[in-house]
Amino acid sequence: MSDYQLFLKERDLVDYYIQKGFQIKTITENLSGAYVLFEKKNSNGEMETKTIHILTPAARKYFTVKVIQQQNNQS
Repeated sequence: MSDYQLFLKERDLVDYYIQKGFQIKTITENLSGAYVLFEKKNSNGEMETKTIHILTPAARKYFTVKVIQQQNNQS
């Protein structure tokens, strides 16, 4: 898979979780990419979490923009 195709897949995954009501809770970066933890309350009031592994630099920039947007919306 080309880097661009991988970026598109990762971007779509970030967008999917955001559209499902998840918010980015924590980001852990290391030499193999970034782990993004999404969190939301489900219908039972329990916290539901999902973690994705982001590999491409373009997708890392993309979720950074989403974090900034999320922070601006909370203010």
